[in-house]
Amino acid sequence: MSAPSDVRPQVPPQPSDEEVEAAIQTVAEGGSVVKLKARQPRPRGANGRFIRVTPDTPPPAAPPGELPADRFLDREMSWLQFNERVLQLASDDNIPLLERARFLAIFASNLDEFFMVRVAGLKRRIAAGIAVRSASGLEPREVLDEISQGAHELMSVHARVFQNHIRPQLEEEGVTIVRASELTDDDREHLGRLFRESIYPVLTPLAVDPAHPFPYISGLSLNLAVLLVNPKTGREHFARVKVPPSLPRLVRLPDHPDADELYDARFVALEDVIAEHLEFLFPGMDVREHFTFRVTRNEDLEVEEDDAENLLTALEKELTRRRFGPPVRLEVAEDMDEHVLDMLMRELRVRRDEVYPLPEPLDLRALNIVADLDRSELRWPPHTSLTHPDLAPVERAAAPDVMGAMREHDILLHHPYDSFSTSFVSFIEQAADDPNVLAIKQTLYRTSGDSPIIDALIEAAEAGKQVLAVVEIKARFDEENNITWARKLERAGVHVVYGMVGLKTHAKLCLVVREEDGKMRRYCHVGTGNYNPKTARLYEDFGLLTTDPAVGEDLTRLFNQLSGMAPRSKFKRLLVAPRTVRTGLLEQIERCAEAAADGKKARIGIKVNSLVDEASIDALYRASQAGVQVDVWVRGICALRPGVPGLSENIRVRSILGRYLEHSRVFLFEIEGQDPVCYIGSADLMHRNLDRRVEALVRLKDPRHVQTMHDLMKLGMSEGTSSWHLQSDGSWVRHHLDDEGEPLTDVQSELIESYARRRRKARRR
Repeated sequence: MSAPSDVRPQVPPQPSDEEVEAAIQTVAEGGSVVKLKARQPRPRGANGRFIRVTPDTPPPAAPPGELPADRFLDREMSWLQFNERVLQLASDDNIPLLERARFLAIFASNLDEFFMVRVAGLKRRIAAGIAVRSASGLEPREVLDEISQGAHELMSVHARVFQNHIRPQLEEEGVTIVRASELTDDDREHLGRLFRESIYPVLTPLAVDPAHPFPYISGLSLNLAVLLVNPKTGREHFARVKVPPSLPRLVRLPDHPDADELYDARFVALEDVIAEHLEFLFPGMDVREHFTFRVTRNEDLEVEEDDAENLLTALEKELTRRRFGPPVRLEVAEDMDEHVLDMLMRELRVRRDEVYPLPEPLDLRALNIVADLDRSELRWPPHTSLTHPDLAPVERAAAPDVMGAMREHDILLHHPYDSFSTSFVSFIEQAADDPNVLAIKQTLYRTSGDSPIIDALIEAAEAGKQVLAVVEIKARFDEENNITWARKLERAGVHVVYGMVGLKTHAKLCLVVREEDGKMRRYCHVGTGNYNPKTARLYEDFGLLTTDPAVGEDLTRLFNQLSGMAPRSKFKRLLVAPRTVRTGLLEQIERCAEAAADGKKARIGIKVNSLVDEASIDALYRASQAGVQVDVWVRGICALRPGVPGLSENIRVRSILGRYLEHSRVFLFEIEGQDPVCYIGSADLMHRNLDRRVEALVRLKDPRHVQTMHDLMKLGMSEGTSSWHLQSDGSWVRHHLDDEGEPLTDVQSELIESYARRRRKARRR
């Protein structure tokens, strides 16, 4: 196999220790090491052709009434900046140590998915000749160049933060990841037994020689590249040993005789255990050297959906093909022999710029094992979700009467501050057990197979109720799990449908139909987060419980559209993508802009995970130009430039990361002298959400609930709140300390206390 062409972009030179430490310090202080290159879109003449310009040529001014061409930030670089914010949390000494270790693991996991999906997708489009210039003005290969530069810098800092800071601090607390050279004789004896009994039987060493071609390296697998020498012939050989993913990545060692049995913990990396026993795998050979390496492959799915009836089968086949996607990244031990690296690059067809030399251990997702240690003093203070006071004024063992409370008024849930188990889970379990409930319909995007929600749907179907589950089996990286429990639901008699051809069903909806006094009452839940009891303890989300007939009618029509034929459905309290979410939100933005132009005060508050939709961004720019105060609270990607004179000086963008993953989507529109309009739901302001998914936003009617959203946006955007501020040049600056160096208000800690006060107040009523 011929070597791949070594063309630009080249891998950046390895930084010196001093440069890495300076970068770590920059990150720890809330600065950025992801460099954004200012690029002006190439100007065009009246005939549409590009105009040749010199470096000194000023950028063309936007024609009157038009927005400037450089108004969008690049979405891929914005994502890297988001993951850099995760890394900044890992570098923050004010955060408990095990939580910082967790953030290192989250950073690694996030970056894996970024390469598997975004980078792989971009490379696939370039190879197919269908990649186009991005909205930010970058050519596709320029985007790849930017990604390569930023990712190399971030991954280097990430590894050194662990090696130079987190690892030593863990050791000070009695948590040690022991290197092979630090193993005691007792350790080696223990690991020898463990290797022979539990590790050796599952290993498959693969040699490379004329009779054994270079083996397939699966995506995200950790591997040992082993150089062997035949002592009789002196000939050198190469072998690959895969570190079994079925075994714990960090092996717990017996306590040291002087250790504190309650608190100390010693681990050794599984690859080090294997490396210490390579002679068992290659008897009669001399082991000269060994190095770890890891490949990331294209693992995005491409499924033809023309025949919806065969979608399940098609997806199962595609999941098998996923393992054989082309490589997009090669991580290697920084001391890897150049000859071995050249061979890996040649056999894997990887270019130099796709190689990431890093200090071992590679794949710091393994730090989740450390972060799970039972060391409360190294964690955030415990937080127990509380039952919403409208469901039960006093906490008690018995489940609250959710449907009874819903008949009184709408209930707005805020997870994880409000318990998911005593609200939605109780709701679905009561519906399944209630003999007067005739039907349950629910969307399922990501959940767990052992979920009480799945059990409740099965129980309802077995009791003779009409149960419909709209299952999105194409939920990325949850496909196999979703297929498994979708078949489980089908076997129990649940009507399982897979949504609409060409569209993912991402909406979070549940409809319960109950007979009461000879009439049908519809109980509804519309949420911003997945119906997953596990992630509901970690993800911040809203959910609305209501018996409003308008919402019930909307959900009935939408479920009919998902399971049957109702393409022309109209909705009263819902906005539904792909038809009305974008247009409905643009209408509200334009309404605020018109009011501001007429001299009225107008404000827009948006809380989303990502903001990249150009039409939405342009509408917000025009609203800003009209005098509307626009506040955007975004967790991840943002392609909008705030604070640009004449364009967006009335727009502020903040990002908040912390203990919980900010996941809710809120759209608030306030005009002086008018009732505010507020929607919550499942849609981010991204093309995929607005054009290629079934999404639903519900309008909040209760003034208390709208005020809750107003207060939340005010807290998130306050100068006294710890957050990241997006600058007009596209950089993010962290604001987390006051002038005296004291921490600013943490939104999530403030909400924990706020909801605890609400519970105490409810008990006194």
